[in-house]
Amino acid sequence: MSVLAEKRRLQSSALVPAKKPRNELMPSSGGQANNALVQKGPPRTSSLFAPIMLLTGHEAEICCAKFHPEGEVLASAGYDRSIFLWTVYGECENYYAIKSGHKGAILEMNFNTDGSNIFTASSDKTVGMFDSETGERVKRMKGHEAVVNTCASSRRGDQLVVSGSDDCMVKVWDVRRKAPVKSLQSTYQVTAVAFDDTAQQVFSGGIDNDIKVWDIRNDRTTMSLRGHTDTITGLMLSADGNFLLSNSMDSTLRAWDVRPYAPQERCTRVFVGHQRNFEMNLLRCSWSPDGKRVAAGSADRFVYVWDMQSTQLMYKLPGHAGCVNEVSFHPKERIIVSCSSDKQIYVGELQ
Repeated sequence: MSVLAEKRRLQSSALVPAKKPRNELMPSSGGQANNALVQKGPPRTSSLFAPIMLLTGHEAEICCAKFHPEGEVLASAGYDRSIFLWTVYGECENYYAIKSGHKGAILEMNFNTDGSNIFTASSDKTVGMFDSETGERVKRMKGHEAVVNTCASSRRGDQLVVSGSDDCMVKVWDVRRKAPVKSLQSTYQVTAVAFDDTAQQVFSGGIDNDIKVWDIRNDRTTMSLRGHTDTITGLMLSADGNFLLSNSMDSTLRAWDVRPYAPQERCTRVFVGHQRNFEMNLLRCSWSPDGKRVAAGSADRFVYVWDMQSTQLMYKLPGHAGCVNEVSFHPKERIIVSCSSDKQIYVGELQ
């Protein structure tokens, strides 16, 4: 009986390599007397235990999965209201499950810049803040009057969090204070938010199909980015802060130039291929750390990865048995993680 098999029976959170490591050596079948060794498969491109790792243990749909900024840890959450922490390397063990205390599903989750805290948006109308090492809930932010669909933290200072809700409000929170420091009234339900690089502006998207750019110093919109024809479900700023990626139920990803003096036509790229269906899940989107690739999940159960410059589809990765809700890139290696309504997580390396 293998050690791995024993571990899988003892833990509800089992992790299984979907394939054996590709760099394993085996004797050649050419009948050579010296039994020359040959390498199996293409060369490995990451430090993962195997080219593909399957992580199981969640008891309901998984909405979000993110790497810690240092890349050693992975966090996931969803409808079972728990935050699972996994080691990225070795056997990808589920070493901790944070009982969030949320009374509803966790719809989006993000680490702050240094990875010390995890922020969560929940259908119980609250935003949570957790210590990523101890699992302790540090703060519960109340103020929304409906489902909180989305949240994001600022890149500088790690003090601000923005959230968007079905109550048509965008709220900015200072984690040192109890109440929100800004409440921005949108026209329709808000389903995606992000900060700009300086945390002086907030991007929000919702069921009106437009991306609003808010100046939080004077509480008003300075610009609307138009082009999507259906609900915006995900927003993410590029690492250099110059471009915004948006995902929509119109089955397109768009890249927008959000620099102050950009040309009037700010939509620079359109990526197509992924799909939506009757479930209408809030599918998020992601940039690679070097800005050369973008990724999104799809209702057709595939993971899609595009080349940023050419907009060509580079990867269409199978494996999931349900809608893929989020795809995230590793901060340091050619690794991606995907989570799905099938209650499973895949961590795999890109060639």
